[in-house]
Amino acid sequence: MSKTGKKIAIVTGAGSGVGRAVAVALAGAGYGVALAGRRLDALQETAAEIGSDALCVPTDVTDPDSVRALFTATVEKFGRVDLLFNNAGTGAPAIPMEDLTFAQWKQVVDTNLTGPFLCTQEAFRVMKVQEPRGGRIINNGSISATSPRPYSAPYTATKHAITGLTKSTSLDGRVHDIACGQIDIGNADTPMAQKMKAGVPQADLSIKVEPVMDVAHVASAVVYMASLPLDANVQFMTIMATKMPLIGRG
Repeated sequence: MSKTGKKIAIVTGAGSGVGRAVAVALAGAGYGVALAGRRLDALQETAAEIGSDALCVPTDVTDPDSVRALFTATVEKFGRVDLLFNNAGTGAPAIPMEDLTFAQWKQVVDTNLTGPFLCTQEAFRVMKVQEPRGGRIINNGSISATSPRPYSAPYTATKHAITGLTKSTSLDGRVHDIACGQIDIGNADTPMAQKMKAGVPQADLSIKVEPVMDVAHVASAVVYMASLPLDANVQFMTIMATKMPLIGRG
């Protein structure tokens, strides 16, 4: 058990949106939570909703040393890591592929793919040697991995790659009692999704308003995935606004 007698979670991108909602929900479910993100002030706002069982660790998930420091700080405070929610992510401007700069492409790849890989590496290093052994990793994928939006090549490519990382992590983690699953989210009502309410490009490049859902439903889904014993796993879950144009997109 941890030093506090609770299960311990690390949530990346915990300063806003899905990350904040999931961190608060996990705390409500009895977890001690390490909050990771670039901005300390945003992490502190999340921590204020949680209380004393929150640890704020400013983190750049694209930097191996920063990720290592995140896990070191978490283990020093809590004694172990039971859950990693790989949530930090970003996108590039919605412009034609040929107009994207290399820097724009690289920023998305580094954040959305390399970041979860680095965090997963550190999670393995902790989880396979702690007592009791093992833990769970949940990756935030996207419905865009299989049904892309126009002008989204960097985001779509990295989220497609996350599915491969999820499968490899699930397979390689078995020997260490580490489970891994993925949640694919469609139109949760977060600051990032406000554009959906104003209208976004469809497959035919027309602009339409899309329905959104309360982000609390995403948080509840992650808590459910995390609640399973390590001999059971939700490999993939899709949670979406019921009437968004995913089914039949294009």
